Amino acid sequence: MKRPKKSARARTPPNLDNLINSLDVKFVGLAECLVSSGYTLEMGSTPAVGIHYNMIGTGTMSVSDGTSIELTPHTLVVLPPNHSFQIEVRQVTSHDGIRRFVAGATDPTLVMICGFFRASFSQNIELFASLSAPIVEQFSSGDQLDVRLQQALGELVAQEAGSGAMSAALLKQVIVMLMRRSLNAPGAWVERFAMLSDVQIARAFAEMVAAPGVEHTVNSLAQVACLSRSAFMARFASVMGRSPMIVLRELRMRRAAQVLETNALSVGQVAHEVGYASRSSFIRAFRETYGVDPSEYRTRLQSNGAKHNCAVSPASVSSALN
Repeated sequence: MKRPKKSARARTPPNLDNLINSLDVKFVGLAECLVSSGYTLEMGSTPAVGIHYNMIGTGTMSVSDGTSIELTPHTLVVLPPNHSFQIEVRQVTSHDGIRRFVAGATDPTLVMICGFFRASFSQNIELFASLSAPIVEQFSSGDQLDVRLQQALGELVAQEAGSGAMSAALLKQVIVMLMRRSLNAPGAWVERFAMLSDVQIARAFAEMVAAPGVEHTVNSLAQVACLSRSAFMARFASVMGRSPMIVLRELRMRRAAQVLETNALSVGQVAHEVGYASRSSFIRAFRETYGVDPSEYRTRLQSNGAKHNCAVSPASVSSALN
């Protein structure tokens, strides 16, 4: 009797909901880009991942790595870090909208939402860290990605209380929709989300992300991954770029920062919450990660009323435009 073929989902990690819930998504910058017929909009590269959604018009996006992408309404493009691009317009359409960055003196014939973002599990663990080629997906008006991105832009422009959190939540919805689409495309998941493509390593990583304060060890994590200690160490380092204990420390520091931001636990209590038996060891690790002691970190947050990683204004992307 023949065994049924494994679907594309078989290569995706277990506990994916936990990983998505723990994913921290924030805009680095966001703007509406409008291009008139006969003009070209050029945007320089940045260290952040780029997200570009074409709302109206057709044209061609030429990426610095030589990739040429055909743009139609509802085309979503995610560019790896340090990839510049230019957009050329082919077809004339009409649009009455809010202008942000404009190429041309006439009414725009192509309208895109362009931005840069971070999607990470800790300060140094980026979801798209291994992305080397552009992601291109064709959505439809029914998916409402344009609505979400326009709402995010409006939140960042308004700069009202909670704007950063609202825009981040909207962007995360877009990323989740992209992940869902990738799950159903053979090979797409492995190519786009390489850090989660090793199912056994992803299983152990999900345990670390869900409960960084637990007393994890290399041996206990290897057991979760159903691997020998040596095989687990080698494969984890290959996928994540560093050892399990270094990654665990980064996850604990991220959790510590979140606790310091949201409640009034003492430094000793925070240390216990994130898995440190020694208060001094926790303070030393936190200082090495954030450059300040935990108490000073909290004081700074209280004094300026802003979180450590809050999103910045859409104007921050203007330096990337020529």
